Amino acid sequence: MKKFKELMSNRWFANAFAGCITVAFYLVVSNLDMVFSGISQFLGYFSTVVGGCVIAYLMNPLAKLYDRVVFGKVKSQNLKWKFSVGLAVATVLLFVTLLLLLLIPQLLESVTSFVNNIGSYSKSLLKILKDFGLSVSESPNASGVQNLLASSEDVINTVVDYITGNSSKIISMSTNAGKGIANWVIAFILSVYFLAGKEKIKSGIKKLMSVTMRSDVYSSSILFLTHCDGILNRYIIFSIFDGVIVGVCTAIFMGITGMEYVGLVSVIIGITNLVPTFGPIVGGAIGAFILLMVKPWYAVAFIIFVLVLQTLDGYVIKPKLFGNTFGVSGLLILLAIVIGGRIFGVIGILLAIPFAAICDYVYRELFIKKLEYERLTVTEEIKEGSEIDVPIETENKKNNKK
Repeated sequence: MKKFKELMSNRWFANAFAGCITVAFYLVVSNLDMVFSGISQFLGYFSTVVGGCVIAYLMNPLAKLYDRVVFGKVKSQNLKWKFSVGLAVATVLLFVTLLLLLLIPQLLESVTSFVNNIGSYSKSLLKILKDFGLSVSESPNASGVQNLLASSEDVINTVVDYITGNSSKIISMSTNAGKGIANWVIAFILSVYFLAGKEKIKSGIKKLMSVTMRSDVYSSSILFLTHCDGILNRYIIFSIFDGVIVGVCTAIFMGITGMEYVGLVSVIIGITNLVPTFGPIVGGAIGAFILLMVKPWYAVAFIIFVLVLQTLDGYVIKPKLFGNTFGVSGLLILLAIVIGGRIFGVIGILLAIPFAAICDYVYRELFIKKLEYERLTVTEEIKEGSEIDVPIETENKKNNKK
């Protein structure tokens, strides 16, 4: 140890260490793709655990609601929390089951109806193209398009040929899908354990932070994490509530106008509405495409309705739900969406708004206030110095006069 300290005291050691850091930084910057690939591969080993933590965090507000409202009179805090977690898990499972029971029959019916009516759909599509002055027969691939759209038999044959020629890929995709479902099931089971032992996990993390940080750093860190938790909880709760409102409004509109696939389209609209900015566009496009195969005017009416609904959602519903909790500028949110989507994909887009709110909080409440405090401290020190210097100067003047 003593030799190592003597080695560090040499001037050449500091220069060599700085040179190694520079070379390492250059290698990292010049091979960012490999670095990100290695990080993602390393994190992939813990994806199931991370998924369990995310599911537990999403179920936590519901469990806290049951703990406060339903089991508020239970004296034992441990027993009360276990009851709340059990009821929250049962609620989530019931919701997912009802959603699958609603979606799977609708999806099977949609696929069956689409295959059975592909001939009439193709005629409607060709008629629309001709009305817009787009003649399919003038295209160099006209025979292929007409053969594809001529009847359902051709489509079925095409699908069978594709399955036969790509059986290995389909088996691989099925295997990966099965692994993904199994991982999510395991993650859900882990989330139940994480949620049940939340207080022990929190106390352990707090104890580790308290012994490794100074008291002032620990207090500020706990305050910062509490504020971030409040932002995320509020964003999750009201985003889900907003998605439910948009989905129900879509279902009511489609039911009144007599459109088909009410359950399928309204659920798609509600889920895609959770993704800010780009989600409603994707959901509206999917819903319009589904309805286009039934009746073209359904698709037109649906697009107009989605535009009106999203305008009301953006300017009336969301401001009423979120209030002034975030107070983040639109430019910061847009930058967070673009950067988050570029780096983290869909997850980055989903977390763009709370991340922007957290960054805004750090900038206003921590960074700016710290600079203001330092400036105020320096100003007070200067004033105290001037107050001390003034009597000395006046005393010297009196001595000179004498």
